[in-house]
Amino acid sequence: MIVKQFFEDAAAKISETIANSPAKDLEKNAKAMLSGALNKMDVVTREEFDIQQQILIKTRSKLSEVEARLAALEALLNQNAVSNAQIDTTENVEHTQKIAE
Repeated sequence: MIVKQFFEDAAAKISETIANSPAKDLEKNAKAMLSGALNKMDVVTREEFDIQQQILIKTRSKLSEVEARLAALEALLNQNAVSNAQIDTTENVEHTQKIAE
């Protein structure tokens, strides 16, 4: 138990020393400079990229659904147009026969 406490205390002191050292400040400054440079280059974060990727996946899915619905409606429209053309042809034939009589 005493050994465990010793290592915990030592780890805490080492962490505190590193946190207060110039190396930690250097690391913070380097991260800030790198972040600033990346922002100027319009580089997106991984989180932003993943969000846009999910939006794109959903949009593609919705587009596929809309395309399928459109194809079904076009098929129905074509089917109705053929039926109407057949009805018109039948009516024209009947009308022509009545005139001929």
